[in-house]
Amino acid sequence: MQTRARILIPLLAAGLAAAACTGGGGTAAPTPATSQAGSPPAQGNAGALPRNETLYTTGTQWGPPANFNPIREWDSATGTKGLVYETLFHYDPNAGKLVPWIAESGSWTDDKTYEAKIRQGVTWADGKPLTAKDVAFSYGLGKMETVPFHNIWDWLENVEAVDDQTVRFSFSEANYQEWDFNLYSRVIVPEHVWTGRSEEDVLNGVNENPVGSGAYKYQSHDQDRVVWVKRDDWWGKTALGMEPKPKYIVDVANPSNEVAMGMLLQKGLDLSNNFMPGVANLINGNFGITSYYDEPPYMLSANTAWLVPNTTKKPMDDPAFRKALATSVDVKKIVEGVYGNLVKAASPTGLLPQWDQFVDQAVVSSDGFTFNTDEAKKMLADAGYRDRDGDGLVENKDGSKISLTIEVPTGWTDWMEAARVISSSGKAAGIEITPEFPDFNALVEKRGKGNFDLVINNERQLSSSPWTYYDYMFQLPIRKVQNTTNFGRYENKEAWELVQQLDKVKTDDVEGMKEVISKIQKIHMDDMPIIPLWYNGMWAQASNATWKNWPSAAEGAPKHAPTMWRNWMELGGFETLTQLQPAAG
Repeated sequence: MQTRARILIPLLAAGLAAAACTGGGGTAAPTPATSQAGSPPAQGNAGALPRNETLYTTGTQWGPPANFNPIREWDSATGTKGLVYETLFHYDPNAGKLVPWIAESGSWTDDKTYEAKIRQGVTWADGKPLTAKDVAFSYGLGKMETVPFHNIWDWLENVEAVDDQTVRFSFSEANYQEWDFNLYSRVIVPEHVWTGRSEEDVLNGVNENPVGSGAYKYQSHDQDRVVWVKRDDWWGKTALGMEPKPKYIVDVANPSNEVAMGMLLQKGLDLSNNFMPGVANLINGNFGITSYYDEPPYMLSANTAWLVPNTTKKPMDDPAFRKALATSVDVKKIVEGVYGNLVKAASPTGLLPQWDQFVDQAVVSSDGFTFNTDEAKKMLADAGYRDRDGDGLVENKDGSKISLTIEVPTGWTDWMEAARVISSSGKAAGIEITPEFPDFNALVEKRGKGNFDLVINNERQLSSSPWTYYDYMFQLPIRKVQNTTNFGRYENKEAWELVQQLDKVKTDDVEGMKEVISKIQKIHMDDMPIIPLWYNGMWAQASNATWKNWPSAAEGAPKHAPTMWRNWMELGGFETLTQLQPAAG
């Protein structure tokens, strides 16, 4: 997903989980399906696995597994975090609450002190007990400057194991929203295995033969897969009263669409978390393929695709131009024409449907936008952008030519088509926008340095709070390289202060959150520094041939996220594994 050389990843690296999964499903060049269309190829130790005990997945890994290092939340082998390494809590998006995991409970003992009670009986895969000392050690790794969650130590002053079952976190200031996010995002690693590792090894080490507390342990890997095997002694069977059903999980590196579809149809793949255009035909046909909904959009919403203008460049530095640009985009054509209704158009706020309670409808009504070419033309003219040479395209206020580019990664076929729609609908309103399709890694570098006009981005997933979206949108200060936030380099101190104010609202104070979020939404609607387009789906196509009881909207069915995407195991992906049932018997 991210290049391994990129090491300075701020807090929300977890949000990178599905960034490259959005357009990637339809991207790879077709390859012969002969070796993979039936049962998965017998490589490594996978060939001898009993089919009725093995879950085959794909959709996250875009090449050979790079490492088994849970600190590298953006490119470690699928399952490293969630199957092998665990967090203090999980988060249930349906219930809107933290779910005790390694920690049996946690609470603020005063305004700046949080204590977590660690369950008794939690053990590492090597048999040693997991204690509060392991938790304190794991959070302490963030003191290393290149560790992704280093900036938590800007406000975390100390973490200590009071006794074997109690860990105390002391803060200089309490960022409640951010802390909840950290409680289910940060893995706990064994001190007796990790102690003494250099900063280079902590961040960039491959971490072969990982020792975790989770329900699975490493068995083998090959160029195109990782094999995990279930721990018979996993502590959660007793403490949590749940157990994942597959004995083996084999995550296959992403093949082409054609191969993945063939594997699903021929029972060689159980769960595909790829974007598959045309999957509606499979779901509606008699193929034993299911998705969350049996009608459009078929998938749950996972993240928002945004159009990001570079606000340091003319005319994107003008809020009036940005609002006209937003009004010019025919999102309906993208939803229907590009995706075949596999996605939903976004709210003007961009907040996911799961966060509807935080949308201030009064602000949306008075300040929001909808697609209207004529209105976009009028907005441009009123703001001083006129067609002075009669070519149908507007110029800058000073008469200079406007010629913008919109960039998305080459091969991301859905985003490439979306960029073409944005280009054509912009042209209809008088804005010249040319699509360009650079290599993914090249685009990441350009985006980070601010060397672009317009990009599409979706690097924030569903989370425990809209705070994560607003941190992404408004974070200051602007750095020389913006790795994961505020790619458009929008500077608004008032907005950023409000985001920080939201961070300090307790997570159970919904009305207090709404009050601050309303003010943030007003700034967003008025200034439009980032333009919401559509909600990307939680791509999930499952076969009922070997495993059944997949999550769906049907009455009585499980409602967790059916996904292996990185950083989603703690958002319901793991729970899905515990609710599967063998199809036979």
